[in-house]
Amino acid sequence: MADDAFKHEALLYEGEAQFLDGAARYVSAGVDAGEPVLVMALPRKIELMRRELGQAAPVLYADVQEVGANPARLIPAWRAFVKERGGGGRRVRGVAEPIWPGRSADEVVECQRHESLLNIAFADDPCLSLLCLYDTKALAPPIIAEAMRAHPSIIEGGARHENRSYSGTEEALAPFGRHLSEPPPHAHHLQFQRETLEDLRRFVGARAYEAGLSPERGGDLVLAVSELANNSIRFGGGRGVVHMWEESDALVAEVWDHGKISEPLAGVRQPSPDQDMGRGLWLVNQLCDLIQMRTYDAGSVVRVHMRR
Repeated sequence: MADDAFKHEALLYEGEAQFLDGAARYVSAGVDAGEPVLVMALPRKIELMRRELGQAAPVLYADVQEVGANPARLIPAWRAFVKERGGGGRRVRGVAEPIWPGRSADEVVECQRHESLLNIAFADDPCLSLLCLYDTKALAPPIIAEAMRAHPSIIEGGARHENRSYSGTEEALAPFGRHLSEPPPHAHHLQFQRETLEDLRRFVGARAYEAGLSPERGGDLVLAVSELANNSIRFGGGRGVVHMWEESDALVAEVWDHGKISEPLAGVRQPSPDQDMGRGLWLVNQLCDLIQMRTYDAGSVVRVHMRR
């Protein structure tokens, strides 16, 4: 891999000792090279790194459960770090823990999508070196297998090697059509068009109140679904359908229309102040706890989760 290219590697380890051996060595190499370093991991991993490297080490830390609870916020976080610390072609280095035990199945799928999209988001940005953490003892084998598909190189047992399982960027560039479950039979639904947007807002607000969301969270969900509905009207055939239902820990809203989402980084690239398109999905990702976007032959669906 060229020195002036984006580096995206996975550290496969088993247990805390192997984690420290691989991650601390990686961070120390960055510090020695004068590279700004950000470790975005679980609090326990951060505690271990602080002990190993010392409190005085010039390393930034962030709780990934806060920054990346919604996986779609991870790429913007790395972009912000590169912009703030990597000016003038200066390389920066990151350690990331996108998937941990306890992530829901839906979150894991979106994290895997995020890992693949990183190779597109930073393809033309030579400033970032990123090491992603995967505990082979704590995570299921299918998660490790999918991680292998997203990383051009692997560090395992102290050795770095080219990853022959890497799938490249073609799959990430394609419209994301992995199947979503159907809304449950008890889901509420409403058809909408431009003239009925106020009815839609009342509909979402009523479901949020019934689900026990706080007024602030309910207002955020009304705004998010309104943005999705406006996108449907502008780009999805002028109309759509919203489905809403409660799950054990969240209220879910799904907007379906006849449009197609062709931009792989839709919703994760912050729009410029003078940019007209792309603002709605970006805002939805800032407001909601999880967003799932899919494009099928018949149209597109955006599903958002708002935890109680």
